[in-house]
Amino acid sequence: MANGLTALSSELADVVGKAGNSVVAVDARPRFGSSGVIWRPGIVVTAEHTVRREEEITVTLPDGKSVAATVAGSDPGSDLTVLKVDGADGGPVAIAGVPAPGNLALSIGRSPDSGVNATMGIISAVSGSWRTWRGGRLDNYIRLDLTLYPASSGGLVVNTKGEAIGVATSALSRIAGLAIPASTVNRVVDEILSRGHVARGYLGVGLQPVELPDHQKGLIVLSLEADGPASKSGVLIGDVVVSLGGTAVDDTDDIQTVLEKHAVGSTVSAGLVRGGVALNIGIVVGERPRRN
Repeated sequence: MANGLTALSSELADVVGKAGNSVVAVDARPRFGSSGVIWRPGIVVTAEHTVRREEEITVTLPDGKSVAATVAGSDPGSDLTVLKVDGADGGPVAIAGVPAPGNLALSIGRSPDSGVNATMGIISAVSGSWRTWRGGRLDNYIRLDLTLYPASSGGLVVNTKGEAIGVATSALSRIAGLAIPASTVNRVVDEILSRGHVARGYLGVGLQPVELPDHQKGLIVLSLEADGPASKSGVLIGDVVVSLGGTAVDDTDDIQTVLEKHAVGSTVSAGLVRGGVALNIGIVVGERPRRN
């Protein structure tokens, strides 16, 4: 037993040591910093809620060197900020598949003072696509049963093979830390590097659930944004939306779920009931205005 525990301890220390070569310390807020992950050469990702300034951000690399970083873009919805960092070479370890509840997990961070730090626990819950309270979408909900210290957010979450599960955050759930899935990180990084922000689709309508006389459910249009996507496509106040993109809808969350699968600028088919008559209208998905 003792030899087995010693071997496990050594293996975990080796995983932390190797994965720690992709983890940096980020100084972007008062009092204490956070962690970040070298996701691609010259690209570091960290937790958006830990970035409280856009200038004078510094990153401590695995070799101890402190370098300046610039913000390429942020996505509060998924709690990710992308930094451009000269000298941040390489990238994270291999990407893991979606973990299962009960799998062991390690959260790896870095401090300018103490260097690499780690905590261990298990994956306590996993589900499919999940919309955060900030309005973003994670490809999977991955809940962590491990301690996330104040500087741990933005760090790397790995399995016992050292494969990257995702990026740690304490800001998306009130009950536990989460791992932002690696697939979500890749999607957000791609979009931020291509356009500077994450574009989210919208129709420009005010909707309310309603039940039609034949017991079919839908969403009645109560308001239309002037020159919004739906208005331009011919949607009228009083129309009842019963499907979008071929999917039945009876809740505003259903609308958002469909829009997340359609790129801004693409056309989505809306099934409507107008005065008792069914019809279909193609709506060009608009980009939701961003808050300043």
